[in-house]
Amino acid sequence: MPVASLSSLSLIVPTRRLDESLACRVQRTAERLGAGEILFVEPADDDSPASVPGLPSNARLLRARRGRGTQCNRGGYEASGAWLMFLHDDTQLPSDAPALLARAMADPALGMACFRLRFDRDHWLLRLYAFASRFESLLTTFGDQAMVIRRSVFHEIGGFPDWPLFEDVELARRLRRRSRIRKLPASVTTSARRYEANGLLRQQLANGWLLTRFLLGASPHRLAEIYERQAGATAAEPPR
Repeated sequence: MPVASLSSLSLIVPTRRLDESLACRVQRTAERLGAGEILFVEPADDDSPASVPGLPSNARLLRARRGRGTQCNRGGYEASGAWLMFLHDDTQLPSDAPALLARAMADPALGMACFRLRFDRDHWLLRLYAFASRFESLLTTFGDQAMVIRRSVFHEIGGFPDWPLFEDVELARRLRRRSRIRKLPASVTTSARRYEANGLLRQQLANGWLLTRFLLGASPHRLAEIYERQAGATAAEPPR
């Protein structure tokens, strides 16, 4: 299979607050990928400055109403690349990401790809959860796996729903009706801080219960309120 140029990739990073450290880290990622542009999206109610020192020349800072889905949509609809990567600000790509992405993006039948998952803490429960992420399903495909979506397909399915929780699950569900999702044979690394703060087993049980209720038809707005009370999280930082 031929490979695609990653210059057609727009890197979209929803974040609670952009600082110079994050800007530099994402810039290194974009340079390694050869991505054409970077779009950072902060909450509109944030009081941070309108610009950040050291922001790359191919990067823009946007604002949107607080919430990961809303912020991702702002970046997705502003992006100019043929492909969109939604990268969480605590997620690191694997070393072989450029080659894997180039091959995936060259497939004309592909609508979306994402990576498997790894945590930055070693624990049997987190290893089990990470192992399950190699499979593509409603229960194992989430936004913290660096979703890469063809821009035309993103527009066709209406982007992310304007929800405070499980917006990534719904996006993937919509996309499956239009195209297939490929799991790439490498893992991104993400933070385990929510598990460490709330207890690994407790956090995983809470996540599973909320996801089950969502799949059974519960309101994501109501579930976000429950999650905030139980876990002390914000609506902009959904459980995993």
